Formats: sequence, C-alpha cells, structure tokens
Amino acid sequence: MDESARLTVVLRPVRGGNAFEETVERLLQVIKLGVVAPGHKLPPERELAVLLGISRVTLREAIRSLSDAGFLDVRRGRYGGAFVIYQAPPPRHGDLRKALDEMGSGELADALTFRMAVECGAARVLAGEPLTQARRATLRRRLADVNRAGPGDYRRLDTAFHLSIAELTGSPLLAGACADARLRVTDLLNAIPVLQPNIDHAATQHEAIVSAILAGDPEAAVRAVVEHLDGTAALLRGFLA
Repeated sequence: MDESARLTVVLRPVRGGNAFEETVERLLQVIKLGVVAPGHKLPPERELAVLLGISRVTLREAIRSLSDAGFLDVRRGRYGGAFVIYQAPPPRHGDLRKALDEMGSGELADALTFRMAVECGAARVLAGEPLTQARRATLRRRLADVNRAGPGDYRRLDTAFHLSIAELTGSPLLAGACADARLRVTDLLNAIPVLQPNIDHAATQHEAIVSAILAGDPEAAVRAVVEHLDGTAALLRGFLA
C-alpha cells in the first residue's frame, strides 16, 4: 500500500469525547510510525478533516499544538503545509529504561502480547487468502525496502513492512489494531541502537514471513512471525537487563 492508503488506515474517524486530544493522538501516530516521513508534508487540511471526521478548526488547533511541540513545521504560501520535522533521536544510555518507566509498570508484557496476537492474526489471514499480483508485488516491495534500509531509516521502513501485512488483508480494523500495537512499542524500539547484525538477522526472518504468506501457508506464516517477534522481545529484555 502507498502512503495515502496507510493514512486512511491510521487516520480513522475520531470518535472520542475530546476531539482535539484524539486528533493530536492520531496525528502523532502518523508521525511516530513514519507513515509520513520526515521532510514530507501531511495531506491538505480539507482531506485530513474528512479522514478524521472533525472540523478544520479542531484540526488546525491540533496541528498548531504539534508544531509548538516540535513535531511539525507549518509553512504558509502556495507550497506550504504541515511538514513533519520529528525524527527519533539517536539512542542514549538510559533512554530505554525511561521509555519503559513512561509506559507504566507491567505494560511491556501486555504490549508485546497484544502485538504478537494481532500480527500473527494478520499473517494467518493474509496467507490464507488468494493474493492478486498487485498485493504480492506490494509485499515484496516492502520487504525489499526494509532489507536495503540503513540504520538511519530502518525503524520507519520496518514499521511499513509490518503494517503492510495487516493492510493487505483489506481489514481496516485489523490494520488499525496492528498500527496501535506497533505504536505501543515504538518508543522502546527507538531507544535501542540499530545494529547491522540485528538488521541482517531480522532480514532472514522477514524473508521467512513473506515466503510463507506467498506460499499460502498460514501455519508457517504464524511460526515465522512468532520467531521474529520473540526475537524482538528478547532484544528489548536484553537491553533492559
């Protein structure tokens, strides 16, 4: 799926009691997950307001808040718009422990369980469906993108790869759940260094996931996802030890 399709999945209509706060949360999800890459701009206000089901006044307030917080740069004029300027800072000693403390006691295990459940479910569903050539090509492209990514762009393209599996099932609810699950661990993942041996190992696991899905083998797809996410969980715990 392209960026506009992923935006549609992530920017579901706001349904909470506080439209402003939920709008800020949805836009932060887009920014932190890298759905809109640093240096790129958000869709026009009229499109965003429709996607979120809110007024443009509420949207502008949310964008202004994120601009004040250093996530967006709002530029005026013909070529203006709200540009993403947030980039996760390089990991520093203590960042992972701080991110875990902010998550809350006992939340890590729950977040990892949630991610395991929804990503295994997405892989099982997609592997059990007849895939069009277009969907096969999209999955292969996302795999190629993350496999050739360098450390600086790896997290964003890894997120795109994982979310594409859920998106390609055609279920907005499942795709939204996978985006939510990824967001819950994003700050933790950003707090650990991206090392080339880990990238190489993950590439082998990503390949196994895609191969099982394209072969139409749901059980093998689930096993591959479990192995990969267990490895990520072990990496997090290792850095926390």
